[in-house]
Amino acid sequence: MGADVHRTSRAVSTEVRARIDELRPSERRIAESLLADPGAFATRSVAEIAEEASTSTTTVVRFTRKIGYDRFKDFRHDLTEENLRERLALAGTNVQSPDIVAGDSLDDIVAKVAANESLSIADTAQALDTAALTRAVAAVAGARRVDIFGVGASSIVAVDLQRKLSRIGRVALEWPDPHAAWTAAAILDEQAVAVAISHSGATADTVDYLRLAARSGATTIAITNHAESTLATSADIVLQTSARETAFRSGALGSRIAQLMVVDCLFIGVAQVDSEASIGALQRTFDAVRERRSTE
Repeated sequence: MGADVHRTSRAVSTEVRARIDELRPSERRIAESLLADPGAFATRSVAEIAEEASTSTTTVVRFTRKIGYDRFKDFRHDLTEENLRERLALAGTNVQSPDIVAGDSLDDIVAKVAANESLSIADTAQALDTAALTRAVAAVAGARRVDIFGVGASSIVAVDLQRKLSRIGRVALEWPDPHAAWTAAAILDEQAVAVAISHSGATADTVDYLRLAARSGATTIAITNHAESTLATSADIVLQTSARETAFRSGALGSRIAQLMVVDCLFIGVAQVDSEASIGALQRTFDAVRERRSTE
């Protein structure tokens, strides 16, 4: 199994951070140079990058390919676009970088959290494959039931998706612990969809859940930041986020926002499959709550 992942553009720094442990020492020096100053890095030629990292031009080309690019030109183009998105996110603030560091004032923290979340949304909009989203919408819209599982911050996103789908009349179940998720996954069938949410794509409980669901015959959807993670390669459909991770785990904040954006896109897509029925269901659920409150 495994999904065919295609992206029109990508957040280069996210890819570099995700792959840095896989790099050779010479390639890692290139990665560290990029992460230290992405703006300056994007203006350098292959030869200049090689000189800065005390390595060869061949190593720079190899590094570019490991990050997922066949052409250095495309790599530099995406990095330049990413730098532009970052500058726009920081416009009007007094901070130079969205990275949160020790000693930041509360004013800095507010500005940087806002910038990180804006960047997570913008970068995810670039990374999200609409063809994969189309397949996910069709799968969920046609499913007898949708089972959803995530751990930690991803569990909050799982609950959000479950609530949204339930409000338009879809049978959606969110499982609060691994044992419940695994037993549910074991009895799914070809008419079911299993959604697994994990920023890293490496959370063992979540991977096990998705594999059990696949073994039962369900269509599997992974929402993750890493297209080559174990979770992604185990899924039929991958909906990729693009959130950063720095000191103080600002990526953990950004990942939640990015996942919620993907969930919103999925939900709206499903609702549009039968918009009249969806609007009617939303109105009935709204009326039920309003009527209940009026009696209190």
